[in-house]
Amino acid sequence: MIPRRRLAILLLPSLLLMATACALQSSSADGPATSQGTIENKGSDTMVNLALAWAEAYQLENPAVRLSVTGGGSGTGIASLINGTVDLANASRRIKPEEISQAQVNGVQPVEFVVAQDAIAIVVHRDNPVDRLTLEQISAIYQGLYNNWSEVGGEDRPIVRLSRETNSGTHVYFLEEVLRLGDSESRVLFSRDTLLLPSSEGITAEVHQNPNAIGYDGLGYVTDAVKVVAVADQGSEDYVLPSAESVNNQTYPIARDLYMYTPGDPQGQVAAYLDWILSPPAQQIVVDLGFVPIQ
Repeated sequence: MIPRRRLAILLLPSLLLMATACALQSSSADGPATSQGTIENKGSDTMVNLALAWAEAYQLENPAVRLSVTGGGSGTGIASLINGTVDLANASRRIKPEEISQAQVNGVQPVEFVVAQDAIAIVVHRDNPVDRLTLEQISAIYQGLYNNWSEVGGEDRPIVRLSRETNSGTHVYFLEEVLRLGDSESRVLFSRDTLLLPSSEGITAEVHQNPNAIGYDGLGYVTDAVKVVAVADQGSEDYVLPSAESVNNQTYPIARDLYMYTPGDPQGQVAAYLDWILSPPAQQIVVDLGFVPIQ
């Protein structure tokens, strides 16, 4: 049995839906695409480079297996899972209850796997003197409550806010855990002048060339072209930089799991591939790409 698996189960509202799910699963027990010889893997742009590296390494060891990896965002991957058109959906956020319900209506029962971990780094231009921020200050910046760097200890310069697009799992996570500070009742939103960029690489490039910019990126995408800001958790005076160590010891406050979802219990080639992803050689690839391996 594959470790670290958690079934995302909600009760179906009628026997008719249960019958539909059983019929679909029995007609394609090995997933929507593996019957054609290819494992279809789609979703998170944060995870796409990692997923591509995994696929390349796995196919070298298993040349008979074909893997198709595409990005598009966590929302795209989960939508494809709901529609039954992928074997594996990558997501940098957890699937939502309403998405599970939509999948079940289509006869798909999502099954969750934690395959890696990540920290979201807060990045600024290398010439920006600000090198530390509290979680509350970051929230206030992105809400538009702070609009000048001088309000958080920097120079008298306007703040340019950068974010991933709304289909991004990183965007959703940042909204819920940073802007809203983990408060499920909060309805605060990104400031309307926040610039939405389609990729992590785009945020790095914009921060690199704009001395007024602030952005956020998965740790695996951070380069020396930008400066990483140390972050203090709510009520804490300890400023911590993102790293594998600070994620594992839970001192860095903006860290998350990275997921793969399957449409039902994985079988055959998909199950074998997931077993390999959770193995030491595949988790070393996680380390090599700057993410955090599962423990």
